[in-house]
Amino acid sequence: MSKSGFNIREFKAADEAAVIGIWKTVFAEDPSWNDPVQVIRRKQSFQSELFLVGELNGEVIATVLGGYDGFRGWIYHLAVLPSWRHRGFARMMMMAIEGKLLDLGCIKINLQVRASNLQATEFYRSVGFTVEDHISMGKLLR
Repeated sequence: MSKSGFNIREFKAADEAAVIGIWKTVFAEDPSWNDPVQVIRRKQSFQSELFLVGELNGEVIATVLGGYDGFRGWIYHLAVLPSWRHRGFARMMMMAIEGKLLDLGCIKINLQVRASNLQATEFYRSVGFTVEDHISMGKLLR
C-alpha cells in the first residue's frame, strides 16, 4: 500500500531501533512488562506477518501489530510518530492490518485503549470501532 511516499510492509529486523523509538515516544506510559524488545521478539516468533511498519521515504514512522487466534482478532501498538499524525497514516495502517486479518478469516477485531486517551478513542471511532459494554480484565503470568 502506497500513498505519496508512504509504504506499508512487514517488519524486518533492521526496523527494530526505529520501532523501539516510536513505541518509547508514543507509549511512554506503558508498564514494564511491555518492554519493546521483548514485544518484538515475541511477535517475530508468532504471526510475524501481522507485524507491520509504515515508512515514509524510507523512514519508519508507524507501526501496528495484529493477532488472530481463529476466533477473534486483536490490534496492538498502532502508533504514528507525533510529527506525522493527522495525515491519514494511522488510517492506512489500520486498513492494512484489517485486510490481513480478514484474509485469515477473522470477522471481528478488538482492541484496548486507556480510558484517558481520548485522542485514540476518537480515532478508533472514526474508523468504525464502538465502545462495547464489557469489562476488560488482565492477569500477569510472570
